[in-house]
Amino acid sequence: MYKFFLLILVFFGLQQINAQEFTRRDSLQGGLRPERTCFDVLRYDLNLTIEPEYKTVKGYNEITFKVIEKTQKIQLDLFENMVVDSIIFNEKKLQYKREFDAIFINFPSILPLNTEQKVRFYYSGNPLVAKRAPWDGGFVWKKDAQNKPFIGVAVQGTGASLWYPVKDHQTDEPDRGASIKVAVPNGLMNVSNGRFLGSENLNNGYTRWDWEVKSPINNYNIVINIADYVHIHESHKGLDLDYYVLRENETKARKHFAEVKPMMDCFQEKFGTYPFVEDGFKLVETPYLGMEHQSAVAYGNKYMKGYMGSDMTGTGVGLLFDYITIHETGHEWFGNSITSKDIADMWIHESFTTYSESVFVECEFGYEKAMQYINGQRGMVSNQKPIIGQFGVNYKTGNSDMYYKGALMLNTLRHSIGDDAKWWAMLRKYCETYRYQIIETKDVVSFFSKESGTDLTPFFDQYLNYTNLPVLELRVVKKNLEARWKTDVQNFQLPIENQIGPKNNRTLVTNEWTRIPGAKTKDDLVLSTYKMLIELTD
Repeated sequence: MYKFFLLILVFFGLQQINAQEFTRRDSLQGGLRPERTCFDVLRYDLNLTIEPEYKTVKGYNEITFKVIEKTQKIQLDLFENMVVDSIIFNEKKLQYKREFDAIFINFPSILPLNTEQKVRFYYSGNPLVAKRAPWDGGFVWKKDAQNKPFIGVAVQGTGASLWYPVKDHQTDEPDRGASIKVAVPNGLMNVSNGRFLGSENLNNGYTRWDWEVKSPINNYNIVINIADYVHIHESHKGLDLDYYVLRENETKARKHFAEVKPMMDCFQEKFGTYPFVEDGFKLVETPYLGMEHQSAVAYGNKYMKGYMGSDMTGTGVGLLFDYITIHETGHEWFGNSITSKDIADMWIHESFTTYSESVFVECEFGYEKAMQYINGQRGMVSNQKPIIGQFGVNYKTGNSDMYYKGALMLNTLRHSIGDDAKWWAMLRKYCETYRYQIIETKDVVSFFSKESGTDLTPFFDQYLNYTNLPVLELRVVKKNLEARWKTDVQNFQLPIENQIGPKNNRTLVTNEWTRIPGAKTKDDLVLSTYKMLIELTD
């Protein structure tokens, strides 16, 4: 049922994309102009009060930045339904102009090159409410079983400026991290990213909960979670594991989250040390399904295996683990540590993270189960739009191919290399090389080309920029079987594995006809298609 529902969403999402025309608003949010590139954010310090009764947010974000090009104007962002109360610089109010969600701030004089500056941005309002979080952005205002507020927010794709003032572009993360101080009604707790610094009763019916994240962090990952939480703490091989769950779910959470430790063992073996040891790892129960909020991973899978108790792959393997725990934690390496410069390149996040699901399956249940699982995702590949979207307009493809097709592409790459020890070493080195970096497709292609010793540009180009899969064509010439790849790109090459009698063979096939040694007819060839995302001619 969930698989069918997902495919329906994919279909209607594609229809909307086909009809989409980009606007000035889109380019203001997604583009890079001098008012954005002239400064580098160093730190965010949020100090907020959230009133559940009125669904309001008010307070300020103090933004510390370095001037990297002389300027008298910068762009920050805050959704136009939110109120700008004032913007303070050196204890004086600044002038500004709003255009949709962009706020162009004027300084009284040119800011000198390489200087560190600070503005305090006061604001208030009712942030947009999500209709279907986390697939659309906004706040979620719900109640728990005791009728107490249960509140969360998810804004990936929509933009962090939905609820706080920020430089809302993925190219700039605060180098020195952020503090998130949030006052909520007494009896509730706010859980945000990083380490808990302490709480303070403000003697006005509210308690402020203070958190700090030391690492650079994506704008959309900065988060609030408000509820009557119970805190469960564990430690595993030097890593702090913290779980914040609704009071009524404490018992089941203690049992259900047992898979976190083997998951961490697997991911650290394959992808390298957990990137945010200094900030710890948290799972935080949320009133929506889940999201990869850095060091405060949102969990709303209701303590069930699979995806809300269902296996989207139809293989049964997906019911061996909690999809949300595994997938969203995988994002700590792919998306949070390694981040794409533009959301049009979100495959850098989602393809690797979806692949991490089968990596976990292989760690826990073996290679054959992993292959069953990842090949079960073939049914969710649409091949209707390229994986890579349009740049500079805050646009991503909007279909599931960045997940499932991308993961199957990586599985294809693994088997094309044909040496698992080399593959796992490459994957770990990739994670370590680009840790805390903001990259783009060409960086990924360059890395894997260098490490594999093969120019993989045509390989990635075919899977990422075209809807057609590589088609393996076969023919018999003078009693010899020949093969070639039919692709949209030139110079495509991919080895195929085939078994002729008891012997297993690998043959590098290109766009030109290539003889398959030892094969006389198509009947001699038994292809291992479950290792590659390809199509075969009849």
